[in-house]
Amino acid sequence: MSSHPTNFQGSVVDALREAIEQAIPGAAASVTGGGGHFSIDVVSSEFAGKGMLESQRLVYSAISHLMKGDMAPVHAVDSLKTRTPPASSAR
Repeated sequence: MSSHPTNFQGSVVDALREAIEQAIPGAAASVTGGGGHFSIDVVSSEFAGKGMLESQRLVYSAISHLMKGDMAPVHAVDSLKTRTPPASSAR
């Protein structure tokens, strides 16, 4: 993984997860990666009835502040998966 210059202080993985979970009701986000490149998996009932692109736009909207500027801590989202919780846990 290449180096990605940033002036961000703290854990980018934690910042991504927290931003997603705060912006999307009931979301549980899993984030891995580093060096500016990340993989994100988000489970939320908020995605029910939404298409893949609409669901992914919700996530990108939540993390856009971490992707702006020349020194942004997030250079790319290499993988983004959005899904609803299994039916048995959606009570």
